[in-house]
Amino acid sequence: MSDRVKPVIDRSAVDESRYERHGGFPKASRAKIGPNFGPFVEAMRTLQDLAVSVDAPDEVFGAALAQAEQLIALLEPHRAPELQGPAGRAVELPGRGSLLLPPWQLAEAGPDGIRMTGEFRRYHLGGNGAVHGGVLPLLFDELLGMIVHYAGRPISRTAFLHVNYRKITPLETPLTVRGRVDRIEGRKTFITGELLDEQGNLLADCEGLMVQLLPWQP
Repeated sequence: MSDRVKPVIDRSAVDESRYERHGGFPKASRAKIGPNFGPFVEAMRTLQDLAVSVDAPDEVFGAALAQAEQLIALLEPHRAPELQGPAGRAVELPGRGSLLLPPWQLAEAGPDGIRMTGEFRRYHLGGNGAVHGGVLPLLFDELLGMIVHYAGRPISRTAFLHVNYRKITPLETPLTVRGRVDRIEGRKTFITGELLDEQGNLLADCEGLMVQLLPWQP
């Protein structure tokens, strides 16, 4: 992260013991990664971009397939169960080192809300230069989980997520997503968030409901 601005994080409301007291959600620890994992994930993101954008002769695809199969053979013996592999637990990397998540970086976090910055890549194209509409709920859902965590709320799952698409969301453009707890009603945490461009134009916003897990709920 030497080339990134260090995020401003306030953990004063975080209750680390909540994993033992709320639901059957397993406790996830921060992954310890070596110097190669981050560049590996970035290379895989670039491969995703290329896989959905290249127009090459079939022999090129054949050669790429052969190399992909070699990579699969290299990695297959190292498959690991959930919460053992670093993907999703490398919190210092964009998207927590997970290829599923858009590669966004935490900028600010605390009881008053979350702010993340990033951009969508060619892999996220929906059509006509716009981000696929289904990607925005994924980004907002990640935001909701982080908001619940830094607000010190119990382990919760998404019960409701409504997204309003206000403008076309562009690819390969610096953007900001932010959100906060709107109100709390017992086990329910109501959250609002918005996606903005560099000029502050509202591209999309969301309303979400996170519900605290009961002791027997996974």
